[in-house]
Amino acid sequence: MKKILLILVKSCIAFLILAPIWVISYKWIDVPATPLMGIRKLQSKQKHTIQHQWKPLSEISKTLQLAVICSEDQRFTEHEGFDKEAIEKALAEHKSGKRLRGASTISQQTAKNVFLWPHRSWVRKGLEVYFTFLIESFWSKERILEVYLNSIEMGNGIYGAEAAAQFWFNISASNLNQDEAAAIAAILPNPRRFLANPASEYTQKRKEWIFIQMHNYGTLVFDKEQRNEYRGY
Repeated sequence: MKKILLILVKSCIAFLILAPIWVISYKWIDVPATPLMGIRKLQSKQKHTIQHQWKPLSEISKTLQLAVICSEDQRFTEHEGFDKEAIEKALAEHKSGKRLRGASTISQQTAKNVFLWPHRSWVRKGLEVYFTFLIESFWSKERILEVYLNSIEMGNGIYGAEAAAQFWFNISASNLNQDEAAAIAAILPNPRRFLANPASEYTQKRKEWIFIQMHNYGTLVFDKEQRNEYRGY
């Protein structure tokens, strides 16, 4: 029993040391693959082709950046990894009898997608909190968004903005317009079920909601000199 406890303690210490090193390395190294990519490939009973091509944030349409933030996490540039207001709202709705919905931020989704597995459990959630804290501590918001847009699932076997733009619209991620960007953002809740093109009824309704949010949000630029770039949507 003592040996088992000793192994567990050593494992925890090793993890606490190695996890920050892993996170820090991705501050400069582009993420080559994610656990989800491997899991999807193993789960597939047919040939499963992974499409994934890394692009720096500067080569990803700012319109897509805006659409994704408006769709997934409108307080992304303000919070430190966790949206307390969204969490409190989700808990209040659950207490009133509604189904418990997710309140994950882009930072949390990045932590889960890049370092962990998709299936929900208290263990995974705890690790997600830890990795979210680490990436918010060591990465800039720009880097978090860059990793997020290059790693998330955007279709069956489609990972990242460039692969999604090529697959859904046969163009580069840098050339996505407002309609195309909103369509990709609209399918993120379930990218293997919903279609960005041609847009399903659900996708079209969610696109219209995203358009409104983009107009209301007004700007998504980290450079203060370009803060008005998105005005006029």
